[in-house]
Amino acid sequence: MIIMGIVMIVLSACSNSDFQGNMDVDVKDFKNTNQDGEEVSLSDLKGKVWIADFVFTNCTTVCPPMTKNMSDLQDKLNEEGVKDYHIVSFSIDPKRDTPEALKEYISHYEADESNWDLLTGYDGDYIRDFAEKSFQTLAVPDPNSDQFMHGTSFYLVDKEGTVVKSYAGNMDVPFDEIVLDVKQLTEQP
Repeated sequence: MIIMGIVMIVLSACSNSDFQGNMDVDVKDFKNTNQDGEEVSLSDLKGKVWIADFVFTNCTTVCPPMTKNMSDLQDKLNEEGVKDYHIVSFSIDPKRDTPEALKEYISHYEADESNWDLLTGYDGDYIRDFAEKSFQTLAVPDPNSDQFMHGTSFYLVDKEGTVVKSYAGNMDVPFDEIVLDVKQLTEQP
């Protein structure tokens, strides 16, 4: 009986159903424009698990490796057969990041755009407030250059539109952990 109890504890500890998040923040409602000039809203993403980040096309530092890492993550999710997930990259430089600029930017990363929206169509105050309230991250102009200061995390959003976990998105990206977490959340009803 004791051995059976130990086996059950070990098996439950190895279960994939024990998702552990580190955030619990509702994404504020949004309706923005993607790289194809199409409107994308929070309601369009309801019922889907999605990964978000904040980038801008004129970035000279962290955005290119973040976007490459997101593209690599997309490849890994696809290789694992994960379905029904989406990627959303919010531009923090909407003045320069037109849909055409975003389309050009993503074309350099061999990404599958069928489930990856790069969003713009708002002003700087909006995205600064949205990033802070929905993702608890910074997205502000650098006062000493034409660049922006912003967080480098990837954010996992559940089917209800709640940010449930953040991960390093620039360096030392925990790809296996993200894939496992996305799998777990997509398999939940």
